[in-house]
Amino acid sequence: MGFIGWIVLGLIAGAIAKAILPGKQGGGWIATLLLGVVGALIGGWIGSAITGKGVSGFFSLWSWILAIGGSLIVLLIWGFITKKRA
Repeated sequence: MGFIGWIVLGLIAGAIAKAILPGKQGGGWIATLLLGVVGALIGGWIGSAITGKGVSGFFSLWSWILAIGGSLIVLLIWGFITKKRA
């Protein structure tokens, strides 16, 4: 998957993760993009460590599941970090 594919996957996965997780998350589309790309990387790493299959292609359902799951993990961690500061 190319650079543009990672950006689009990250933006959509981050937006879906923000929609799934209740609460008020700050940040605009750039924060959502970073959340999704980091989440896709973490989800791909976890998926390849557990099952041997990581993020393989843009149109793969497994890639989307890993990217959204990783984005949810990153969003939860970010929520815990920002709650402690506030």
